[in-house]
Amino acid sequence: MMTGRWHALRGLLFCVVLLSFSCAAAQEKDVAIASAHPLATAAGYEMLERGGNAFDAAVAVAAVLAVVEPYASGLGGGGFWLLHRAADGHQVMVDGRETAPAGVKPELYLDPAGKPIPGATTRGGTAAAIPGAPAALVHVAGRYGKLPLADTLAPAIRHARHGFEVDRRYASMAALRERLLQAQPEAARIFLDGNRAPQPGWRLKQPGLAVTLERLAREGSRGFYGGVVAGALVEAANRAGGVWKLSDLTSYRAIERPPLRFHYRGATITTAVLPSAGGIALAQCLQLLERHEITGARSPRDAHLVIEALRRAFHDRARYLGDGDFTPVPVDRLISSAYAAQLAASINPVLATRSDALPGNAPAAGSGNTTHLSVIDGAGNRVAATLTINLLFGSGIVAGDTGVLLNNEMDDFTLREDVSNSFLLRGGEANSIAPGKRPLSSMTPTFVEDAKGVLVLGAPGGSRIVSQVLLAVLDYLHSPTVDLAAIVGAPRYHHQWRPDRVEIEPEGVPGDLRAGLEASGHAIQVAKRRWGNMQAVFKSKQSGVAEAASDPRGAEVGWY
Repeated sequence: MMTGRWHALRGLLFCVVLLSFSCAAAQEKDVAIASAHPLATAAGYEMLERGGNAFDAAVAVAAVLAVVEPYASGLGGGGFWLLHRAADGHQVMVDGRETAPAGVKPELYLDPAGKPIPGATTRGGTAAAIPGAPAALVHVAGRYGKLPLADTLAPAIRHARHGFEVDRRYASMAALRERLLQAQPEAARIFLDGNRAPQPGWRLKQPGLAVTLERLAREGSRGFYGGVVAGALVEAANRAGGVWKLSDLTSYRAIERPPLRFHYRGATITTAVLPSAGGIALAQCLQLLERHEITGARSPRDAHLVIEALRRAFHDRARYLGDGDFTPVPVDRLISSAYAAQLAASINPVLATRSDALPGNAPAAGSGNTTHLSVIDGAGNRVAATLTINLLFGSGIVAGDTGVLLNNEMDDFTLREDVSNSFLLRGGEANSIAPGKRPLSSMTPTFVEDAKGVLVLGAPGGSRIVSQVLLAVLDYLHSPTVDLAAIVGAPRYHHQWRPDRVEIEPEGVPGDLRAGLEASGHAIQVAKRRWGNMQAVFKSKQSGVAEAASDPRGAEVGWY
């Protein structure tokens, strides 16, 4: 039964939903939830009010996001869950990343001349990897939650069956991928209105997805990775040119991995580990920057150093990183103090380094359209989860009547060292396609602990995730006070080694910052639109009060 406190909060969130979909963060005293959609945030609070913990809330939030943001995440995708259990300090990353099917082979993606087959990694059955999201939901709920899975999935089932009114963002995303959805009759029937992108206010109902969620709630992983759902997934992928087998699904497991943990100027930072490349890049950048006198990331001089750190981190990503279960990766060396000192010494404090001048010039891959949630509860449990299906609406393939939209994560693998993926990233042999392998990702769910308190954050945005999280961490740690709204809303810039340019947002970046970077020799490209949809929560050590903030960009339309 819901208490009056929950009824009041639900009413407040309902008003937020009616008025605007731009703010999906909420807090109440010592708990806080930030997600990309108000209905998802409300589901998290519902679980807390029922006696659940942060892990239950996060599962509920993620499941609702799978319903209301089909362009960004879903049961047909995957992601990384960073967890902290307050009772014993246990920290873990639950790896729910997708895997390559066992039948993959080079000729599915490269023609006889060795050239990439257009669309092979982004459209059709060859683009889809084996989903990990359902296994992660079941794992987190069963091992760390307090409530039955049927409770935590109930809000998602409700919204899938009865529908919800889509917002401007959904309408924009559907318009951007209208052709992809039109080419798939089942996707068009579900996600389009009369075979056209809907207008805001159109009601999206997904009864097939509701039934699949009910099976997952009732049977656990077997309800998705076996039986009629698994059969429909295999049939749909293979009808579109894929090489899936039922054994690809029955053998899938979410994996618990020790997260990456390091220190920066007195703060302890916990973040994702391989197959996320983001955590290693974050560690490299911060440890490199610690060897320079900086006051943050917003002055021309400091921004120059941040960009040079990103340049070197993405260069190493291309040379070394991949699924550590398949390829030896020298992580300890890459994040060592000695190596950080070596990289720091290679930076000219006033002039840009040309990317092709870095040693061992090798041709890095990233996740695409994505979502993030951050949760902290009254006991201090916390979750940062970044979830994805890669590009908008993934591959566009809906598996039969299951309502499950398949990802196109095979684009995150490397086909050839000189071939870029959809995000202009290139990679090396460590990230090449192999059966059962997990593609490299940029997803970077992160905890930051210092004297002020605990910050939980993450963001979508493909390769730009790394720079978003890095800038947010620097803004937080180099300020004596915490302005969470300012942190998630601050203007962004990005460098990823290749292409050799600094990308800046079209709004908010000060003119003197751009001029200073150009004077240092950086090539500047102004992006067509702002990027990212950061979700952050913070809990003060002094007061115990928790707060949440959602990125104002979440109200904007277009690609992120």
